[in-house]
Amino acid sequence: MTFPSNCKYTEDHEWIRLEGGNIAYVGITDFAQGELGELVYIEVETVGKTVDANAIFGTVEAVKTTSDLFMPVKAKVLEFNSGLDDSKGGNPGLINEDPYDKGWIVKVELANPADLDSLMSAEKYQTHIGK
Repeated sequence: MTFPSNCKYTEDHEWIRLEGGNIAYVGITDFAQGELGELVYIEVETVGKTVDANAIFGTVEAVKTTSDLFMPVKAKVLEFNSGLDDSKGGNPGLINEDPYDKGWIVKVELANPADLDSLMSAEKYQTHIGK
């Protein structure tokens, strides 16, 4: 299980990685994908919308269950990772294979990059999940 130090983490098992300026990528953690099991469908209907911190921006469906996705900080959803969109030939299982790189879920524009300071570091997240 990996916990990249260049990401910030939420209690709901999302990660966010700032790419520069106020642009970031959001996904679910390695821990979360392991708990969910094989992911078969991802739905994001918030592209173009500003989503408040801790509000739902989409859902992931696994063989076992469906789970909501929560936005780590207030941000505008710029893009859904087409590599995950099975309706366009994508593979939702990329999240299981590579949750922090090819398995990112949305690209966002942060309302306030300083909001990232309220999230957990990799070390704190590991303690949160008991690893």
